[in-house]
Amino acid sequence: MSKNRIYYKIRRFIPRALQVAVRRKLVRKKTGRVRNLWPIDPSTGQPPRGWNGWPGGNLFALVLTHDVETARGQENVKKLVRIEQELGFRSSFNFVPERYTVSSELRHWLCENGFEVGVHDLKHDGSLYSSKSMFFKSSQRINQYIREWDAKGFRSGSMHHNLEWVGMLDIDYDASTFDTDPFEPQPDGVGTIFPFCCNKSNGRVFVELPYTLAQDFTLFILLGETDIRLWTTKLDWIVQQRGMMLVNVHPDYINFSDRKSRRTEYPIDRYRDLLKYCLNTYAEQYWNALPREVADFMLNHPVCAHHADNKPGLAAPRTLGDSWNSKNPK
Repeated sequence: MSKNRIYYKIRRFIPRALQVAVRRKLVRKKTGRVRNLWPIDPSTGQPPRGWNGWPGGNLFALVLTHDVETARGQENVKKLVRIEQELGFRSSFNFVPERYTVSSELRHWLCENGFEVGVHDLKHDGSLYSSKSMFFKSSQRINQYIREWDAKGFRSGSMHHNLEWVGMLDIDYDASTFDTDPFEPQPDGVGTIFPFCCNKSNGRVFVELPYTLAQDFTLFILLGETDIRLWTTKLDWIVQQRGMMLVNVHPDYINFSDRKSRRTEYPIDRYRDLLKYCLNTYAEQYWNALPREVADFMLNHPVCAHHADNKPGLAAPRTLGDSWNSKNPK
């Protein structure tokens, strides 16, 4: 049994503060060894073959996503939406169907206000990819929620991923990967800052949307960063490559009040500053798209059409699995 699977079996018995303290120590120990690959891996900037840019001639795609991991995070969703609305942005929110009671009223409110709702794992307990039979069984329930919520996309808990298995889901896109992130439990990156297409077993195609900015939890909780320089440095590089800036921000870890942030929180001003930086530095140069809109764009793009026909047209994503001695779950 892998170390990851052992960890997820015993995690519920470990106090949350201790979990975070251990991860914080491991992450900070690793930072010196990965500076040539994180937060920027220069090799990830190569666009796919046949790429001709973003809609409207925009320099880059700006995609904002949120994983709502707990009931507390769900309570913070509207606070986060109002901040984005004030600055003119839209985003997607991914909810865990069987970890807490997902509010149908909130889901409908988000969609009515131009935001997107996606499915985030099933229970978020680390068991989804424990075996192919387990994934198949869970996929049937996940597909029920996808249909019930009229969702187009999926993201696994803890960014676990297997692009062959996830093809069992009735989705237009998956968002369970990243260009480069050695700090994730399954740290094999897909090696690109562009969306790419994957074949399903039924011959259809889904789009993979890797996140390309460090997750807020990694940046502010584990690494203890006190500003957004790592975000803006990576963003500027992505713009130079004309790639996709996709970030995953969790309302669970944001302090929306004036009180001092707890050790597992960071102040909302950090995320607000990122949005203002985008707005002030790159006004009218980005496509602020929902994930489903990026997927629709790609599914109708020649590179995906070629891919569906099994013709050359999209370079296969490079994996960092060998670099980090990690493999997709069996």
